[in-house]
Amino acid sequence: MIDNSIDEFKMQAGKKIEITVEENLRVSVRDYGRGIPQGKLIEAVSMLNTGGKYDSKAFKKSVGLNGVGVKAVNALSSRFEVRSYRDGKVRIATFSKGTLLTDETQTTEEDNGTYIFFEPDNTLFLNYCFKPEFIETMLRNYTYLNTGLAIIYNGHRILSRNGLVDLLNDNMTATGLYPIIHLKGEDIEIAFTHTGQYGEEYYSFVNGQHTTQGGTHQSAFKEHIARTIKEFFNKNMDYTDIRNGLVAAIAVNVEEPIFESQTKTKLGSTNMAPGGMTVNKYVGDFIKLEVDNFLHKNADVAEAIQQKIQESEKERKAIAGVTKLARERAKKANLHNRKLRDCRIHLNDPKGKGLEEDSCIFITEGDSASGSITKSRDVNTQAVFSLRGKPLNSFGLTKKVVYENEEFNLLQAALNIEDGIEGLRYNKVIVATDADVDGMHIRLLLITFFLQFFPDLIKKGHVYILQTPLFRVRNKKKTLYCYSEEERVNAINELSPNPEITRFKGLGEISPDEFKHFIGKDMRLEQVTLRKTDAVKELLEFYMGKNTMERQNFIIDNLVIEEDLAS
Repeated sequence: MIDNSIDEFKMQAGKKIEITVEENLRVSVRDYGRGIPQGKLIEAVSMLNTGGKYDSKAFKKSVGLNGVGVKAVNALSSRFEVRSYRDGKVRIATFSKGTLLTDETQTTEEDNGTYIFFEPDNTLFLNYCFKPEFIETMLRNYTYLNTGLAIIYNGHRILSRNGLVDLLNDNMTATGLYPIIHLKGEDIEIAFTHTGQYGEEYYSFVNGQHTTQGGTHQSAFKEHIARTIKEFFNKNMDYTDIRNGLVAAIAVNVEEPIFESQTKTKLGSTNMAPGGMTVNKYVGDFIKLEVDNFLHKNADVAEAIQQKIQESEKERKAIAGVTKLARERAKKANLHNRKLRDCRIHLNDPKGKGLEEDSCIFITEGDSASGSITKSRDVNTQAVFSLRGKPLNSFGLTKKVVYENEEFNLLQAALNIEDGIEGLRYNKVIVATDADVDGMHIRLLLITFFLQFFPDLIKKGHVYILQTPLFRVRNKKKTLYCYSEEERVNAINELSPNPEITRFKGLGEISPDEFKHFIGKDMRLEQVTLRKTDAVKELLEFYMGKNTMERQNFIIDNLVIEEDLAS
């Protein structure tokens, strides 16, 4: 929906888009572009192969090209309404599950543009809801790529004046070592800086579409930014040292882009236009010229970059011996990794049959818990990695610990993230621990590990916590699983008198026959998020640092004793 409104803005038709989400269930989008041609309104929203953007000159860098998205939304909505405002007239059509219900034309005093309302069919999308935090992130990304565009989301105005600089400033959770470098050209915009964090972090876009899985443009940026910096300093630098700590964004406009799926999360185009220059050369030429010029003009920034690279090189060489041994150990273990029960389909599997994004790995504690999950999992898309017990607290340690600690090294190898998350084998990394104090502690230790060494894994939304039931309440006719004290009380009241109540102390106590319900289509997951406002550094220092007495006093001062409401 919004892609079409963005295309109108790019054609300088309308600078405002209004989006309303009612009760997280129903959505309306109103733009102030030219409005869908009223004579083609019904076809535009209900008939395939009727997109009006095949003229390369008019919409050569459009994302909403064929109009498949709006037609699919229409077909999958219990109620769908479209209005086209043009030159004092409005044509209004309503649909249900793709079937036309009403069609009328009236006079109007409203400004030109298009209005679309839809309510998804709840018989197809069971218990669905729109998540405000995801929507706001998506809308902010649109404004970063379209400076001057105002998006009004539920009455809240979202606007960007500095493009990709605003994006990095709003998303970086570590302090930049030098001011963000921001360079723009025809059909390309980049912004980057280095931070003190481990790894690399990228935000890439094509024609305003956030390509969360990268693609040819992001690969080109990674290659050429490292090469240009290396050639600028004219030293034998390792690309991994140059990119360590790099936080960057790239946006390109590609004529008739080819994406690897309808969700448009990975660019597959090799050329900027049919028969034109390759994406790799276009991005490379721009970076070579503009970044090299910038570094020559800004010696202080060049010095900061060189210092960061030298620090990364020093640390890498210091652990080179450990790294080599760890890789050999992981390679041998991968041949028969007793900690990993792998699945058949992975995130980057070209033969995944559309199940790539369903791929996940459960990180469990102990053999009993992993045994229950292993026996009840879907072997096509669900893998299991078993921890020996509580992992090491990695807060404040260097990356050397990732290679020295066998479990961390094998986990890194299982996920395939040593060189960044582009090679990630599973879409969801799910921490599955007992719902007790020890289980909570293991969760914290694992999240600390990811935050310390692979923050992008969390930032890109790949890390989750598995919610498992605390209680089973049943009588002879019905069984209810309860995930909280409140649910337990309600279940006892529903199944009274005298239902049987079981308190699950660990995942290993849940039989495989029961466990399959908790990791199936109704699996409850809580996503681990990371935002700039989370003050991660301070939180980790307090909860995972060496200030034991301070934490002890905090616990004593905030201890809450709960009463058993059901007894």
